[in-house]
Amino acid sequence: MHRTKDHHDGGFQGKLWQVHKFGGTSVQNAECFLQVASIVEEQLGLIDNTENPEMSSSCSFCCYLAVVVSAMGGKPKVTDLLLESVTAASLRDEQRVQQVLDLILSKHDDCLDALEIIQKDSRLELKRRIRKDIDDIRDILKTVSLMKWKAERISELVSGYGETWSAQILNELLMERSRQRKDVGGGNAFLQHCFRYIDARRVITIDEDAIENGAVCWDISREKLKQVYQEEYAQVCDLYGLEKGENSQIQMHFVITGYVASNTDGVATTLQRDGSDYSASIMGRLLQSTNITIWTDVDGVLSADPRRVPDSYVLPEVSFNEAMELAYFGAKVIHPKTMQPAIMGEPQIPIYIRNTFNSKFRGSRIFTSSTTHTDRDRCVCGFSSIEKMAIVNVEGSGMVGVKGVARRLFGTLESMGINVVLISQASSEHSITFATTMAQAQSAKLAIEEEFHKEIKQNHISNIDVVAPCSIIAAVGDGMHLTTGVAGRFFSALGDAKINILAISQGSSERNISAVVLESESTRALRAIHAAFRLSHTNVRVGIVGMSEVGESLLKLLDGQRQKLKSAFEIDLQVCAVLKNSKTSEIVVLENQLGGVDADSITVVEYSHHMGDSLLLGASASSVKFEEPSMVGTKLVNGGLEQFSHQVFSEDCAHTIIFDCTGDVQVSAKHAEWLGSGIHVVTANNTGLSGSKALRDAIKKAEISKKAHYLREVAVGGGLPILSTLRDLLSSGDHIRRIDGILSVSMSYIMHRIAPPPGGIECSTYDESITMGAYRHDKSMSPSVGRLQPCTFSQAVREAIGMGLMEEDPMKDLSNEYTARCLMVLARELGMDDEYDVSKIQSQSSCLVSKLEDKYSDIEADLDVMMKKRVTAAAAKGCVPRHVFSVDVKRGLVSINLVDVPSNHIFATTAPSCECVRFFTERHKTYPLIVQGPSAGADSTASALLAEVLNMMKNKVGSKSGNISRSTSTSFLA
Repeated sequence: MHRTKDHHDGGFQGKLWQVHKFGGTSVQNAECFLQVASIVEEQLGLIDNTENPEMSSSCSFCCYLAVVVSAMGGKPKVTDLLLESVTAASLRDEQRVQQVLDLILSKHDDCLDALEIIQKDSRLELKRRIRKDIDDIRDILKTVSLMKWKAERISELVSGYGETWSAQILNELLMERSRQRKDVGGGNAFLQHCFRYIDARRVITIDEDAIENGAVCWDISREKLKQVYQEEYAQVCDLYGLEKGENSQIQMHFVITGYVASNTDGVATTLQRDGSDYSASIMGRLLQSTNITIWTDVDGVLSADPRRVPDSYVLPEVSFNEAMELAYFGAKVIHPKTMQPAIMGEPQIPIYIRNTFNSKFRGSRIFTSSTTHTDRDRCVCGFSSIEKMAIVNVEGSGMVGVKGVARRLFGTLESMGINVVLISQASSEHSITFATTMAQAQSAKLAIEEEFHKEIKQNHISNIDVVAPCSIIAAVGDGMHLTTGVAGRFFSALGDAKINILAISQGSSERNISAVVLESESTRALRAIHAAFRLSHTNVRVGIVGMSEVGESLLKLLDGQRQKLKSAFEIDLQVCAVLKNSKTSEIVVLENQLGGVDADSITVVEYSHHMGDSLLLGASASSVKFEEPSMVGTKLVNGGLEQFSHQVFSEDCAHTIIFDCTGDVQVSAKHAEWLGSGIHVVTANNTGLSGSKALRDAIKKAEISKKAHYLREVAVGGGLPILSTLRDLLSSGDHIRRIDGILSVSMSYIMHRIAPPPGGIECSTYDESITMGAYRHDKSMSPSVGRLQPCTFSQAVREAIGMGLMEEDPMKDLSNEYTARCLMVLARELGMDDEYDVSKIQSQSSCLVSKLEDKYSDIEADLDVMMKKRVTAAAAKGCVPRHVFSVDVKRGLVSINLVDVPSNHIFATTAPSCECVRFFTERHKTYPLIVQGPSAGADSTASALLAEVLNMMKNKVGSKSGNISRSTSTSFLA
């Protein structure tokens, strides 16, 4: 049982009271009634709560309960049925009236029949009372039918019966369980818990003329409560044969009807919407209770709607002000008026929100304190939204500096009964924007046009526009006050999620920031801002095209490191779709597409299961550390490349990424389309940027639109930071003069094998001796590398093919096609791509093969002879041949050539299957900036692809810690 240290030791009648309210879902059937009874007994310490002992109080025997009950819920709700019966009667639909009343009676009869713990005579008596009440309702409805008039007073009278029935059933159930138990209090004194049914209309009195929904007459209600208490206590004493007056052997508790009340004339009425919760709060103040607990079907106040933000969670502490804001902006847990009596209480009364069906969970406490503070990561407690809204914009130059415009505008709306939810006005006074419900938007527009018809005719007001349907998204938190950067983060998150903001509003209290967005974008907006304030991870939907070695390694990497990525970078990369290649029609997709804490993601196991590819074999897979394997729901769908983006993209997710792990022209042709759809593309495929001018222009146009990022670092140099280095140099104001080096790993390997530089063994031996195991010469790259013995050109080609450095047909590499495509990407960054294409670069370069249509086997012998002569001639000069590209920016020349370089030159000593790129700039003339290292290797490339994503996302969510590390077999987070 909850305790609050700063509360008084005595309330009404000098006793400690607690109020517990149970909603309709908590009493929808017999099983629920039994659960409620168990909870009440737990609060009194009559049931040991061994699982969660702190939730029970050591002073339970001293506490008195007021249990407020709603009408039976479920489908359909009793209150809804009663109101429907009034409507049917007003339409003279006697058949429907009878059906509804029979359904109400059956619902209660079934419940009582199942509550066999209640004595049979008591159950029959309850059934008799309910039947009598239904007969009374039937008589009332005859009058309604006769007059064909659905009076509000009659609706309130009829709709209040449901609470009286459920309260009587619960009271009888608690009394029967109490009679069957011998309760022992302090020492060995006999203590009898007695429950008394109280019709709230005997106590709660409201003045219906005070305000629209009535105001509680507190003094009258207190006097009535004292009178009712005395009457009920006297009856209890008579029942147990005890003398009148305070008696330590009796502990009397109330079971009170919710929703209903009486007015100052003694006529039955209701407390309107969420009246049962309001009843509990009113009783809490009247009884001066230590706390008020609202038992419902959710665990507490959530940081966002869980149906729209799967990562939302229960807030343990919420202030009254925060709860008021959240409730106003659509949170369904508690209504703002419910909190008013608790706030007005002296002292103020905490309200707890707990789950009837998860009673061991502590839930949320609504009181003066909050979990938020001025740390920007914790200043917001939650987010809410109001749907089905419209914004009305009144605009015109004639409004500037004119007094009384706002008064006339909002006075007109008030006279029409139009509720204004949000107001925004530019400081120029050129426009006023307000939000109202969609249902009232057109009425508002017509009313404004009528009021300002002269101004419109004179063109002083030029536009009155209505935009619908809209949603109002609100961020709420006491910690936002005087905390800098909150609004910036809020709007940046919406911008990153590609959400267009229609209007904004913030009060000077800084407790709420509101933005109006299109309703179709509201779910994505909520998820984006929820993640931006670290209330959840940022969910990123991922698709992978191309399950070659790079694609396989990437899937393993995402599979094995997903939890670490969540922890270090606060992003959840959820693989939603995988396509083997452009020719495959079947796509592996998730069955459960929802995000959230336990969101599914396609793993190596699921992909292999569907496609029959054994991705779990091989050296690299053996070192990947997986979580415990568990099959998630996946399936195969048809559609292939054409439908792939539709399987990945979701309107509700702020970020979607497609990894292109192919070298396929057909896939790169989709890049512009994906970018235009707002999908980030991370590509190792350079055929798009080196393709036709039309394709290159389409990609460039999609990039300029800034709907999504086009990440292409891996398209040049694999895992080496070549493009990022070039961009950094340009961004820092340096001027590029020349770029040259070795970009083809296959040609690097071949040239190194046919003409190895001197001193290779000595260098390797030295590095191994001084690095204490950090350096390891990988002899697996070539069986001959340890001896550094030169071989024939054809032998080197076969080795490169066997190691996966070249295609089975090596003509593309030998014709410079791959290197030319890489240079087109570099040319794009330098603004030179309009003047070049792949064929032009090939035409002005020296190629080992003259015709691409030749078969390698036909020219293999000739190449051996030619290259042997070339190596011999170069050696005579103290040189070795190397495959070198050059980009002369000043002269605008791009070429690839076989050149002889000194045997001690960096190009000569670049290790086999490594790349080396030199940047000559204004600041790096004598000693160029060099990027050198291994480019080949699926794991290294996969790691580089992931690193690009993390670099992009860290600007959106920020990283806590962690960095990408690479090994020879896999990539992981350290």
